[in-house]
Amino acid sequence: MSQPNLPDFDSLWDYSNPAQTETRFLEILPQFPEDDLARLELLTQIARAQGLQREFSDAHLMLDEVEKQLAIHPSRARVRYLLERGRVLNSSGQPEEARPFFEQAMKMAQELNEDFHAVDALHMLAIVADPASSLDLNLRAIQMAESSGQERARGWLGSLYNNTGWSYHDTGEYESALTIFQKAEAYFREVGSEDRLRIAKWTVARCLRSLHRIEEALSKQLALHAEFEAAGETDGYVFEEIGECLLALKREEEAKPYFAKAYELLSQDEWLMENEPERMKRMKELGF
Repeated sequence: MSQPNLPDFDSLWDYSNPAQTETRFLEILPQFPEDDLARLELLTQIARAQGLQREFSDAHLMLDEVEKQLAIHPSRARVRYLLERGRVLNSSGQPEEARPFFEQAMKMAQELNEDFHAVDALHMLAIVADPASSLDLNLRAIQMAESSGQERARGWLGSLYNNTGWSYHDTGEYESALTIFQKAEAYFREVGSEDRLRIAKWTVARCLRSLHRIEEALSKQLALHAEFEAAGETDGYVFEEIGECLLALKREEEAKPYFAKAYELLSQDEWLMENEPERMKRMKELGF
């Protein structure tokens, strides 16, 4: 049982800055007694932060340490260990090896009535699945979150709407995708999450382009670009989409600077450069 005066490390997560999050977690780690299960949970989150930085070997070593200390019986710490082992495997390009960990995590979380982690496991199973299975799994995850009596589990809904929209989009069901992307936008507007709302607006506009509603898509992306500028920020994905919309409207010269700006920003993303080389090559060629 965790001591009540220990810090709530989950509230310290900043998924956009895993390096800083790892530092925060390491700073508070000494406050957790060696025999406290909460300490093992914190170690799983340090591993997650390392995985997000693509430090996969360090993450696995951290999880090895957790595994050595875990008791055999089910616990939330074991559920979180299973989740993070699966996530590191998936992020390092081993989705099939990750799948059994997510399956075990979901089963155990349900046994423990840990709805938040059960939904997490199901949504990860959707991520490693093929497009058709992914859609079914995401719909199941939405049903699980919507029917849960636990508020934290219902907090998954925005992400699940987004993921399910992409599952529809990946199978060419663009109208269904648009409907659920709009649901995600409404959700994030209601909960007041500005960053996530911007992402949701982007996905709606991106889906409109897939539906060949180019003028609408361009208008929404330009409005989003203005939002970022007003906040003193830029977004490479918005630049890319503005370029794509202009290109679709046969306004090639206008599109060029947007593709150039998109490449300048997105080429700094190691994952994109490694996993979507053709997309990045195209972006670079269209911008120069």
